[in-house]
Amino acid sequence: MFFHSKDLQFNARVTQPDPRFARMLLEAFGGANGELKSAMQYFVQAFSCRNPFPDKYDMLMDIATEELGHLEIVGATIQMLLGPINGKMKDVVEDMAINTMMEGKTAKEDFIHQAFTNPQFLITSPGSPMLTDSNGNPWCATYVTANAELSVDLRSNMAGECRAKIVYEYLIPFTDDPYVKETLGFLMTREVTHFQQFEAALDTIQPNFPPGIFQTNPKYSNLYFNMSKGEDARGPWNEGKSSRLKEEWQYIDNPLEEVENTDGLLNKKIKGSDRTEEQVRKQDEQLAKKRSKEILSATPEKDMKWSKYQNSKKDGKI
Repeated sequence: MFFHSKDLQFNARVTQPDPRFARMLLEAFGGANGELKSAMQYFVQAFSCRNPFPDKYDMLMDIATEELGHLEIVGATIQMLLGPINGKMKDVVEDMAINTMMEGKTAKEDFIHQAFTNPQFLITSPGSPMLTDSNGNPWCATYVTANAELSVDLRSNMAGECRAKIVYEYLIPFTDDPYVKETLGFLMTREVTHFQQFEAALDTIQPNFPPGIFQTNPKYSNLYFNMSKGEDARGPWNEGKSSRLKEEWQYIDNPLEEVENTDGLLNKKIKGSDRTEEQVRKQDEQLAKKRSKEILSATPEKDMKWSKYQNSKKDGKI
């Protein structure tokens, strides 16, 4: 269950309304890399962890809930940046008092110009944020990735935190409001915090590379194909040893010739790796059994119950 505290996690403030920046800030509200996306992603991912990995379930639910708090901070900031729009739009009289309130026609036109960068602030939802990005595109569940494989989901989350962090980094220069910068700085910092938490959780899953269960074929895992003509670049991505498997990179300077000489790589010989295809097959079997046992041993086949309540324990019902 969820409980809502009416106090924000961080005390968001603004010095004065700024409808133009409010539009930009929608990226952090209903955008592809916004707070709602993060909250829903971690929330959905948590379900498959409930039985086999209760510690990861706890972490994902905690961070998902914090992300909802961040969504509230962003929404509150947008609301304050929109200022008095809602109240002024309520006056529907032909010669509305908005002219006086805004100090005449020039101020009114300037106000409308600012807000019209996102018409929904005047027409659809005056003075309030909506679940869209800065261009009015509605939030979409396809932003969420959940594969029910922790080594994959945690890496996806780390990448997501990087994207969310850079969104705030790009937003900060577009506001001169010191209070708003302060809020964005807090939110940006928490993205880095979450990245480290997901990284630490991933490290507790061993082995976790390659992601998932199946290992990679040593015939192809260390090949670098030079697929472009012109000046070639060399670096740790195509020479020396690979970062995780520690295999020697094999630089294929002429991919077409290599493919033709090996019958479409079917006859390619293992080179630069100590692994064999038989070793890989055995590793696949061993890791598959290990992961399966972890999940099955923690998943009851009948009489399943999600929660164990304290009062029920005291009453002897569980």
